[in-house]
Amino acid sequence: MPSGYKADAERPLQEWQANQASHRQAPGRARRFAGVEQQRAETRAGDAPLSPRSKRNAKRQVGASASIRREVEVSLKRLGVERIDLYQMHWPAEDGAPLEEYWRTLLDLKKEGKVRAVGLSNHSAAQLETAEALGHVDTLQPPFSAIRRDVAKAELPWCHAHQTGVIVYSPMQSGLLTGGFSVKRAQALPKDDWRSRNEEFTGEKLTRNLAFADALVPIADRHSTSVAAVAIAWTLAWPGVTGAIVGARSPAQVDGWLDATSLDLTGQDLAGIAAAIEATSAGSGPLQPGE
Repeated sequence: MPSGYKADAERPLQEWQANQASHRQAPGRARRFAGVEQQRAETRAGDAPLSPRSKRNAKRQVGASASIRREVEVSLKRLGVERIDLYQMHWPAEDGAPLEEYWRTLLDLKKEGKVRAVGLSNHSAAQLETAEALGHVDTLQPPFSAIRRDVAKAELPWCHAHQTGVIVYSPMQSGLLTGGFSVKRAQALPKDDWRSRNEEFTGEKLTRNLAFADALVPIADRHSTSVAAVAIAWTLAWPGVTGAIVGARSPAQVDGWLDATSLDLTGQDLAGIAAAIEATSAGSGPLQPGE
């Protein structure tokens, strides 16, 4: 992403860090996950600024070592910390830099103490294997939900076998599994909202996805919780998954899924969700853990 967006995302954390400075027991550290600020610092490599002279032709995901090192120094300064706890390559590079180059750079930054852990986001099992041969992959950040289940085929088992932490994103499939989405809401999405052009939010796939979300209601009722909490807890039930990145635009939305942190789905629940997926033909990928 352009550097301006990254700066906007990191600035609130910088301000929070400053407000908390008097309470620190150790040198400042922070973590940022999808706009939700917590006490540690995570940020992403590869989102280098686009060239002002050639924005149309500039590559968005840059894996060149010099670029990544420059990004790290800027983030350290902007966040006001001495070390970034987790630094991940956002996507495979688009500037021609091979995986080996940017992964060695991240490993070197870890050795130098500028980052505590390094990982990959949106990379395949084959790419993880290539990286692991050079140095341990601490984390993977893939998209994963009860609709978008494809990483459960290879990436999650790989991470589980190699003790690589998995932080999934979009566990509610960008709103489809909140329990509050509808055809009417999908039709009202503005043209500049990417979902208005995404096949999961239109036509037959939208119908299947909403039918699946409706099928989660009895399970949510059985646990006195929300469909959103069930959707998130489903991702956390998979072996190898360490955590889920969940976005919210208001405190009320957080209240809607907070139960997921303590919700343990039973075997009966997981079987019921698998049956609902099969009945509605929603999404793709394995149906339940252990399949």
